[in-house]
Amino acid sequence: MGKVADATAAALTGTPAADGYRMPGEFESHAGTWMLWPERGDTWREDAAPAEEAFARVAAAIVEEEPLTVGVSSRRLARARSCLPGAVAVVELESDDAWMRDVGPTVVIDGAGGRRAVDWTFNAWGGAAHGLYSEWRSDDAVAAAVASIEGMPRYRAPLIQEGGGLHTDGAGTVFVTEECVLSVGRNAGLGRDACEDLLKAYTGAGQVVWLPRGVFADETTGHVDNLLHVPAPDLVMLSWTDDADDPQHPRSAEALAVLETACDLGGNPYRIVKLPMPGPLHMTEEEADGLNPAVGSKPRAAGDRLAGSYANFYLVEGRVLVPLLDPRTDDTACRIIADALPDREVVGIPAREILLGGGNIHCITQQIPAAKPQ
Repeated sequence: MGKVADATAAALTGTPAADGYRMPGEFESHAGTWMLWPERGDTWREDAAPAEEAFARVAAAIVEEEPLTVGVSSRRLARARSCLPGAVAVVELESDDAWMRDVGPTVVIDGAGGRRAVDWTFNAWGGAAHGLYSEWRSDDAVAAAVASIEGMPRYRAPLIQEGGGLHTDGAGTVFVTEECVLSVGRNAGLGRDACEDLLKAYTGAGQVVWLPRGVFADETTGHVDNLLHVPAPDLVMLSWTDDADDPQHPRSAEALAVLETACDLGGNPYRIVKLPMPGPLHMTEEEADGLNPAVGSKPRAAGDRLAGSYANFYLVEGRVLVPLLDPRTDDTACRIIADALPDREVVGIPAREILLGGGNIHCITQQIPAAKPQ
Protein backbone atom coordinates (compact mmCIF):
# COMPACT_ATOMS: atom_id res chain seq x y z
CA MET A 1 0.00 0.00 0.00
CA GLY A 2 1.40 3.36 -1.00
CA LYS A 3 0.67 6.91 0.07
CA VAL A 4 0.29 9.66 -2.51
CA ALA A 5 2.32 12.82 -2.03
CA ASP A 6 0.90 16.10 -3.29
CA ALA A 7 1.50 16.49 -7.02
CA THR A 8 3.13 19.90 -7.21
CA ALA A 9 5.10 19.57 -10.43
CA ALA A 10 4.40 22.44 -12.80
CA ALA A 11 2.35 21.67 -15.90
CA LEU A 12 4.04 21.59 -19.27
CA THR A 13 3.75 24.49 -21.65
CA GLY A 14 2.67 23.81 -25.22
CA THR A 15 0.18 21.13 -26.27
CA PRO A 16 0.32 17.40 -27.01
CA ALA A 17 -0.38 17.99 -30.70
CA ALA A 18 2.46 20.49 -31.03
CA ASP A 19 4.78 18.09 -29.20
CA GLY A 20 3.92 15.09 -31.37
CA TYR A 21 1.60 13.21 -29.00
CA ARG A 22 -1.75 11.53 -29.72
CA MET A 23 -4.55 9.98 -27.71
CA PRO A 24 -4.48 6.21 -28.37
CA GLY A 25 -7.56 4.05 -28.67
CA GLU A 26 -8.73 2.17 -25.61
CA PHE A 27 -8.22 -1.03 -27.62
CA GLU A 28 -4.46 -0.41 -27.82
CA SER A 29 -2.14 -2.07 -25.30
CA HIS A 30 -2.39 -0.99 -21.68
CA ALA A 31 0.31 -0.65 -19.06
CA GLY A 32 -2.46 -0.79 -16.48
CA THR A 33 -5.71 0.70 -15.19
CA TRP A 34 -6.66 3.12 -12.42
CA MET A 35 -9.85 3.24 -10.35
CA LEU A 36 -11.13 5.18 -7.33
CA TRP A 37 -12.98 3.68 -4.36
CA PRO A 38 -16.67 4.59 -3.69
CA GLU A 39 -17.55 6.38 -0.47
CA ARG A 40 -19.80 9.38 -1.04
CA GLY A 41 -23.08 8.86 0.83
CA ASP A 42 -25.30 10.87 -1.50
CA THR A 43 -24.08 8.83 -4.47
CA TRP A 44 -23.64 5.33 -3.03
CA ARG A 45 -26.37 3.83 -0.87
CA GLU A 46 -25.98 2.01 2.42
CA ASP A 47 -22.59 3.53 3.24
CA ALA A 48 -21.35 2.38 -0.19
CA ALA A 49 -21.30 -1.30 0.78
CA PRO A 50 -23.21 -2.56 -2.32
CA ALA A 51 -21.09 -0.33 -4.56
CA GLU A 52 -17.89 -1.64 -2.97
CA GLU A 53 -18.93 -5.16 -3.94
CA ALA A 54 -19.55 -4.11 -7.54
CA PHE A 55 -16.29 -2.15 -7.76
CA ALA A 56 -14.41 -5.13 -6.33
CA ARG A 57 -15.84 -7.38 -9.04
CA VAL A 58 -14.66 -4.97 -11.72
CA ALA A 59 -11.25 -4.75 -10.07
CA ALA A 60 -10.90 -8.54 -9.93
CA ALA A 61 -11.74 -8.88 -13.62
CA ILE A 62 -9.13 -6.25 -14.51
CA VAL A 63 -6.25 -7.36 -12.32
CA GLU A 64 -6.39 -10.88 -13.73
CA GLU A 65 -5.24 -9.40 -17.04
CA GLU A 66 -3.30 -6.19 -16.29
CA PRO A 67 -1.99 -4.15 -13.36
CA LEU A 68 -4.58 -2.16 -11.42
CA THR A 69 -4.16 0.71 -8.98
CA VAL A 70 -7.05 1.94 -6.83
CA GLY A 71 -7.02 5.33 -5.15
CA VAL A 72 -8.73 5.29 -1.74
CA SER A 73 -9.36 7.97 0.87
CA SER A 74 -7.57 7.68 4.20
CA ARG A 75 -10.93 6.85 5.79
CA ARG A 76 -11.56 3.75 3.66
CA LEU A 77 -8.12 2.20 3.23
CA ALA A 78 -8.81 -0.80 5.45
CA ARG A 79 -12.22 -1.44 3.92
CA ALA A 80 -10.87 -1.27 0.38
CA ARG A 81 -7.96 -3.55 1.15
CA SER A 82 -10.30 -6.13 2.68
CA CYS A 83 -12.54 -6.11 -0.43
CA LEU A 84 -9.93 -6.03 -3.19
CA PRO A 85 -7.75 -8.86 -4.52
CA GLY A 86 -4.23 -8.86 -3.13
CA ALA A 87 -2.74 -8.12 -6.54
CA VAL A 88 -4.42 -4.70 -6.64
CA ALA A 89 -2.17 -1.78 -5.69
CA VAL A 90 -3.97 0.48 -3.19
CA VAL A 91 -2.79 4.07 -2.75
CA GLU A 92 -4.08 6.84 -0.51
CA LEU A 93 -5.73 9.42 -2.72
CA GLU A 94 -8.44 11.90 -1.81
CA SER A 95 -11.30 12.55 -4.24
CA ASP A 96 -14.83 13.87 -4.08
CA ASP A 97 -16.31 10.78 -5.72
CA ALA A 98 -15.25 7.64 -7.58
CA TRP A 99 -15.36 8.48 -11.31
CA MET A 100 -11.77 7.91 -12.39
CA ARG A 101 -12.64 8.12 -16.09
CA ASP A 102 -13.71 11.71 -15.62
CA VAL A 103 -11.21 13.05 -13.09
CA GLY A 104 -8.15 10.99 -14.00
CA PRO A 105 -5.70 11.90 -16.75
CA THR A 106 -6.14 11.23 -20.44
CA VAL A 107 -2.75 9.77 -21.36
CA VAL A 108 -1.25 10.61 -24.75
CA ILE A 109 1.70 8.86 -26.41
CA ASP A 110 4.28 9.58 -29.08
CA GLY A 111 6.13 7.41 -31.57
CA ALA A 112 9.26 7.17 -29.41
CA GLY A 113 7.61 5.52 -26.42
CA GLY A 114 6.86 8.70 -24.48
CA ARG A 115 3.74 9.16 -22.36
CA ARG A 116 2.26 12.38 -21.03
CA ALA A 117 -0.89 13.14 -19.07
CA VAL A 118 -3.63 15.56 -20.05
CA ASP A 119 -5.22 17.10 -16.98
CA TRP A 120 -8.58 18.50 -18.08
CA THR A 121 -10.30 21.22 -16.08
CA PHE A 122 -12.99 19.57 -13.94
CA ASN A 123 -16.02 21.24 -12.36
CA ALA A 124 -18.31 18.35 -11.32
CA TRP A 125 -20.01 18.07 -14.70
CA GLY A 126 -21.22 21.65 -14.95
CA GLY A 127 -20.27 23.80 -11.98
CA ALA A 128 -22.93 26.08 -10.55
CA ALA A 129 -25.11 25.68 -13.65
CA HIS A 130 -25.69 21.92 -13.61
CA GLY A 131 -22.90 20.31 -11.62
CA LEU A 132 -23.63 17.32 -9.41
CA TYR A 133 -22.03 18.68 -6.25
CA SER A 134 -20.71 22.01 -5.05
CA GLU A 135 -17.17 21.06 -3.99
CA TRP A 136 -14.82 19.38 -6.46
CA ARG A 137 -11.29 20.51 -5.63
CA SER A 138 -10.15 17.03 -4.65
CA ASP A 139 -11.51 15.59 -7.88
CA ASP A 140 -9.77 18.27 -9.91
CA ALA A 141 -6.44 17.32 -8.29
CA VAL A 142 -6.67 13.58 -9.08
CA ALA A 143 -5.22 13.74 -12.60
CA ALA A 144 -2.11 15.55 -11.39
CA ALA A 145 -1.64 13.03 -8.57
CA VAL A 146 -1.96 10.04 -10.92
CA ALA A 147 0.46 11.64 -13.38
CA SER A 148 2.95 12.15 -10.55
CA ILE A 149 2.70 8.53 -9.39
CA GLU A 150 3.04 7.28 -12.95
CA GLY A 151 6.05 9.56 -13.53
CA MET A 152 4.42 11.35 -16.47
CA PRO A 153 4.80 15.01 -17.39
CA ARG A 154 1.42 16.75 -17.40
CA TYR A 155 -0.44 19.28 -19.53
CA ARG A 156 -3.16 21.33 -17.82
CA ALA A 157 -5.86 21.79 -20.49
CA PRO A 158 -7.89 25.04 -20.44
CA LEU A 159 -11.07 23.18 -21.44
CA ILE A 160 -13.74 21.93 -19.04
CA GLN A 161 -13.81 18.31 -20.11
CA GLU A 162 -14.08 14.83 -18.65
CA GLY A 163 -12.59 11.59 -19.91
CA GLY A 164 -16.06 10.12 -20.33
CA GLY A 165 -16.82 12.90 -22.77
CA LEU A 166 -14.20 11.56 -25.23
CA HIS A 167 -13.76 8.52 -27.41
CA THR A 168 -11.16 8.08 -30.13
CA ASP A 169 -10.33 5.69 -32.95
CA GLY A 170 -6.64 6.12 -32.08
CA ALA A 171 -5.97 7.34 -35.61
CA GLY A 172 -6.77 11.01 -35.34
CA THR A 173 -10.53 11.18 -34.79
CA VAL A 174 -12.23 11.98 -31.49
CA PHE A 175 -15.94 11.67 -30.79
CA VAL A 176 -17.83 14.04 -28.48
CA THR A 177 -21.37 15.32 -27.97
CA GLU A 178 -22.43 18.93 -28.34
CA GLU A 179 -24.75 18.47 -25.36
CA CYS A 180 -21.74 17.83 -23.14
CA VAL A 181 -18.83 19.91 -24.42
CA LEU A 182 -20.95 22.96 -25.22
CA SER A 183 -23.18 22.80 -22.13
CA VAL A 184 -23.79 26.07 -20.33
CA GLY A 185 -21.89 24.84 -17.28
CA ARG A 186 -18.82 23.91 -19.31
CA ASN A 187 -17.71 25.63 -22.48
CA ALA A 188 -20.74 27.31 -24.04
CA GLY A 189 -19.00 30.66 -23.79
CA LEU A 190 -16.08 29.46 -25.91
CA GLY A 191 -18.16 28.26 -28.83
CA ARG A 192 -17.83 25.13 -30.92
CA ASP A 193 -14.89 26.21 -33.08
CA ALA A 194 -12.69 27.15 -30.13
CA CYS A 195 -13.62 23.93 -28.31
CA GLU A 196 -12.77 21.89 -31.39
CA ASP A 197 -9.37 23.58 -31.65
CA LEU A 198 -8.64 22.79 -28.00
CA LEU A 199 -9.81 19.18 -28.34
CA LYS A 200 -7.48 18.71 -31.30
CA ALA A 201 -4.59 20.43 -29.53
CA TYR A 202 -4.84 18.30 -26.38
CA THR A 203 -5.60 14.92 -27.98
CA GLY A 204 -3.49 15.25 -31.12
CA ALA A 205 -6.58 14.59 -33.23
CA GLY A 206 -7.02 15.77 -36.79
CA GLN A 207 -10.82 15.88 -36.64
CA VAL A 208 -13.70 15.92 -34.18
CA VAL A 209 -16.97 14.08 -34.82
CA TRP A 210 -19.74 15.97 -33.05
CA LEU A 211 -22.79 13.94 -32.02
CA PRO A 212 -25.77 16.09 -31.02
CA ARG A 213 -26.84 14.50 -27.72
CA GLY A 214 -25.99 11.66 -25.37
CA VAL A 215 -28.20 9.22 -23.46
CA PHE A 216 -31.51 10.48 -22.11
CA ALA A 217 -31.41 11.39 -18.38
CA ASP A 218 -27.61 11.07 -18.24
CA GLU A 219 -26.61 13.31 -15.35
CA THR A 220 -23.22 13.96 -16.97
CA THR A 221 -25.06 16.04 -19.59
CA GLY A 222 -24.54 13.63 -22.44
CA HIS A 223 -21.19 11.89 -22.10
CA VAL A 224 -20.27 10.20 -25.35
CA ASP A 225 -19.03 7.05 -23.56
CA ASN A 226 -22.58 6.26 -22.48
CA LEU A 227 -23.88 6.72 -26.01
CA LEU A 228 -21.27 4.78 -27.94
CA HIS A 229 -17.96 2.96 -27.77
CA VAL A 230 -15.06 2.79 -30.24
CA PRO A 231 -13.57 -0.66 -29.50
CA ALA A 232 -11.59 -0.98 -32.74
CA PRO A 233 -10.14 1.54 -35.21
CA ASP A 234 -12.99 1.12 -37.71
CA LEU A 235 -15.88 0.22 -35.39
CA VAL A 236 -18.46 2.26 -33.49
CA MET A 237 -20.99 0.51 -31.22
CA LEU A 238 -24.05 2.71 -30.68
CA SER A 239 -26.73 2.53 -27.97
CA TRP A 240 -30.05 1.99 -29.71
CA THR A 241 -33.75 1.50 -29.05
CA ASP A 242 -36.41 0.61 -31.61
CA ASP A 243 -39.11 2.10 -29.39
CA ALA A 244 -40.13 5.31 -31.15
CA ASP A 245 -41.92 6.46 -27.99
CA ASP A 246 -38.78 6.25 -25.85
CA PRO A 247 -37.10 9.67 -25.46
CA GLN A 248 -33.81 7.94 -26.24
CA HIS A 249 -34.94 7.04 -29.76
CA PRO A 250 -34.45 10.47 -31.38
CA ARG A 251 -31.11 10.86 -29.63
CA SER A 252 -29.77 7.58 -31.01
CA ALA A 253 -31.26 8.32 -34.44
CA GLU A 254 -29.49 11.70 -34.53
CA ALA A 255 -26.21 10.03 -33.64
CA LEU A 256 -26.69 7.34 -36.27
CA ALA A 257 -27.27 9.96 -38.95
CA VAL A 258 -23.96 11.64 -38.08
CA LEU A 259 -22.02 8.39 -37.84
CA GLU A 260 -23.33 7.15 -41.20
CA THR A 261 -21.69 10.12 -42.91
CA ALA A 262 -18.50 10.16 -40.80
CA CYS A 263 -15.19 8.84 -42.12
CA ASP A 264 -11.80 8.41 -40.52
CA LEU A 265 -8.88 10.60 -41.58
CA GLY A 266 -8.17 8.17 -44.39
CA GLY A 267 -11.65 8.65 -45.82
CA ASN A 268 -12.94 5.24 -44.69
CA PRO A 269 -16.45 4.91 -43.23
CA TYR A 270 -16.94 3.36 -39.81
CA ARG A 271 -18.72 0.08 -39.23
CA ILE A 272 -21.69 0.79 -36.99
CA VAL A 273 -23.13 -1.87 -34.69
CA LYS A 274 -26.26 -1.17 -32.66
CA LEU A 275 -26.42 -2.19 -29.00
CA PRO A 276 -29.85 -2.58 -27.38
CA MET A 277 -30.71 -0.27 -24.52
CA PRO A 278 -31.63 -1.95 -21.22
CA GLY A 279 -34.87 -1.08 -19.50
CA PRO A 280 -36.00 1.64 -19.25
CA LEU A 281 -34.64 1.31 -15.72
CA HIS A 282 -35.61 3.37 -12.68
CA MET A 283 -34.39 3.86 -9.12
CA THR A 284 -36.49 1.99 -6.59
CA GLU A 285 -37.80 3.38 -3.32
CA GLU A 286 -35.54 1.05 -1.35
CA GLU A 287 -32.49 2.20 -3.31
CA ALA A 288 -33.34 5.87 -2.83
CA ASP A 289 -33.96 5.38 0.91
CA GLY A 290 -30.41 4.06 1.31
CA LEU A 291 -28.84 7.36 0.27
CA ASN A 292 -27.64 10.21 2.50
CA PRO A 293 -28.73 13.43 0.72
CA ALA A 294 -26.32 16.37 1.03
CA VAL A 295 -26.76 20.09 0.60
CA GLY A 296 -25.44 21.26 -2.75
CA SER A 297 -25.56 17.82 -4.36
CA LYS A 298 -27.87 16.35 -6.97
CA PRO A 299 -30.95 14.82 -5.32
CA ARG A 300 -31.73 11.20 -6.25
CA ALA A 301 -35.27 9.95 -5.85
CA ALA A 302 -37.36 6.85 -6.34
CA GLY A 303 -38.67 6.70 -9.89
CA ASP A 304 -35.71 8.53 -11.42
CA ARG A 305 -34.81 7.08 -14.80
CA LEU A 306 -31.32 5.55 -14.86
CA ALA A 307 -29.14 6.17 -17.90
CA GLY A 308 -28.30 2.51 -18.45
CA SER A 309 -26.15 1.63 -21.45
CA TYR A 310 -24.22 -1.43 -22.57
CA ALA A 311 -21.87 0.86 -24.49
CA ASN A 312 -20.41 1.76 -21.10
CA PHE A 313 -18.13 -1.29 -21.22
CA TYR A 314 -14.36 -1.31 -20.66
CA LEU A 315 -11.58 -2.95 -22.65
CA VAL A 316 -8.70 -4.61 -20.83
CA GLU A 317 -6.01 -6.84 -22.27
CA GLY A 318 -7.85 -9.70 -23.98
CA ARG A 319 -11.19 -8.92 -22.33
CA VAL A 320 -14.22 -6.68 -22.53
CA LEU A 321 -16.00 -6.00 -19.23
CA VAL A 322 -19.72 -5.55 -19.92
CA PRO A 323 -22.23 -4.18 -17.40
CA LEU A 324 -25.14 -6.53 -16.73
CA LEU A 325 -28.18 -4.33 -16.24
CA ASP A 326 -31.37 -6.06 -17.38
CA PRO A 327 -32.05 -9.82 -17.70
CA ARG A 328 -34.23 -9.07 -20.72
CA THR A 329 -31.35 -7.65 -22.74
CA ASP A 330 -28.08 -8.71 -21.06
CA ASP A 331 -27.56 -11.85 -23.14
CA THR A 332 -28.31 -10.10 -26.42
CA ALA A 333 -25.92 -7.25 -25.64
CA CYS A 334 -23.14 -9.63 -24.62
CA ARG A 335 -23.62 -11.70 -27.77
CA ILE A 336 -23.48 -8.63 -30.02
CA ILE A 337 -20.31 -7.43 -28.31
CA ALA A 338 -18.75 -10.90 -28.51
CA ASP A 339 -19.52 -11.12 -32.24
CA ALA A 340 -18.04 -7.67 -32.86
CA LEU A 341 -14.91 -8.35 -30.78
CA PRO A 342 -14.09 -12.04 -31.40
CA ASP A 343 -10.55 -11.75 -30.05
CA ARG A 344 -11.76 -10.68 -26.59
CA GLU A 345 -13.34 -12.65 -23.78
CA VAL A 346 -16.65 -11.12 -22.77
CA VAL A 347 -16.93 -10.83 -18.97
CA GLY A 348 -20.35 -9.75 -17.75
CA ILE A 349 -20.40 -8.02 -14.38
CA PRO A 350 -23.58 -7.18 -12.40
CA ALA A 351 -23.46 -3.38 -12.45
CA ARG A 352 -26.76 -1.91 -11.28
CA GLU A 353 -25.10 -0.54 -8.14
CA ILE A 354 -22.65 1.41 -10.32
CA LEU A 355 -25.51 2.66 -12.49
CA LEU A 356 -27.35 3.91 -9.40
CA GLY A 357 -24.41 6.24 -8.81
CA GLY A 358 -24.78 7.75 -12.27
CA GLY A 359 -22.37 5.81 -14.51
CA ASN A 360 -20.97 2.40 -15.20
CA ILE A 361 -17.85 0.28 -15.75
CA HIS A 362 -16.24 2.61 -18.27
CA CYS A 363 -16.88 5.58 -16.00
CA ILE A 364 -15.05 4.09 -13.01
CA THR A 365 -11.93 3.04 -14.94
CA GLN A 366 -9.12 4.87 -16.75
CA GLN A 367 -6.45 3.11 -18.78
CA ILE A 368 -2.77 3.93 -18.81
CA PRO A 369 -1.59 3.05 -22.32
CA ALA A 370 1.57 1.09 -22.86
CA ALA A 371 4.52 3.13 -24.04
CA LYS A 372 5.57 1.36 -27.23
CA PRO A 373 7.97 2.89 -29.74
CA GLN A 374 6.54 2.64 -33.23
